[in-house]
Amino acid sequence: MTFRPVTSTQMAHPTMEGAGVHLHRVFGFGDPGESDPFLLLDDFRNDDPRAYEKGFPWHPHRGIETITYVLEGEVDHGDSLGNQGTLGAGSVQWMTAGSGILHQEMPRGNAAGQMHGFQLWANLPAAQKMTAPRYQDITGHDIPEVIEDDGTKARVITGAFWGVRGPVDGIAAEPQYLDISMPPNTRRSLPVDTYANTFAYVFAGSANFRDASAPIGVRVEKEVAGAELNIRDMSGNRTLVRFDTGDEISVTSGPEGARFLLVSGRPIQEPVAWHGPIVMNTRAELQQAMQDLNNGTFIKPAV
Repeated sequence: MTFRPVTSTQMAHPTMEGAGVHLHRVFGFGDPGESDPFLLLDDFRNDDPRAYEKGFPWHPHRGIETITYVLEGEVDHGDSLGNQGTLGAGSVQWMTAGSGILHQEMPRGNAAGQMHGFQLWANLPAAQKMTAPRYQDITGHDIPEVIEDDGTKARVITGAFWGVRGPVDGIAAEPQYLDISMPPNTRRSLPVDTYANTFAYVFAGSANFRDASAPIGVRVEKEVAGAELNIRDMSGNRTLVRFDTGDEISVTSGPEGARFLLVSGRPIQEPVAWHGPIVMNTRAELQQAMQDLNNGTFIKPAV
């Protein structure tokens, strides 16, 4: 077994999307090869309804899959095909946009005003970009959890992990999407696909992702009092950790424990032509998608 070394860490940065939703962008709209097959990850955790209540009104998608994971609150969704529903706390929606869909997502906080969750975009290979759209809506009760003797817990959304398989299936990149919780000061080795691009996103507590007995942390750039500093610390809230190759992740949780997403997928390694929520392989395909939007032929008839 070979441990994956950390190649980089970075903090998510605040931005706005939709009709004025305040969120933190973990990665996206940069080099699409860096996280291939994943294109974007947004952290939309917020406790102020004024910062998210206007939501994400009608907008198009083509050529990608969007994965929405709700921790707290609810998201009402609807689309141009007549589908509608509500994602509750703990639930996941894996939407394959395929040939094209128009949809909206309108968040509602819980009793405390909390609207917490993440949205990940995954690319589709050329052979599947124009497939018929489909949804996989998974309630929180249907996501299996595995708890190890040391108290480490894994919610398995897709892929196989610790003897269980997540409920989302039929995904091109053969991804693994896990929500890992670790008690304080615990060290674990977590298996991953050797051939998959892998990242972790810490959203509670802190963790050190390296194969060492003492958690001294990795060198990162962080903004402290308005200045960028190179420091050594454990990766905490809103930290993205990228890994090199190997078939295991070594992680040691901090004094308050740790909770993080662990996501991996096999690279598609195809050209990317990208404009907002539309991702194709060539500029010509992208231009055709924009023409389809303008002339009302974006939504393809079912065959």
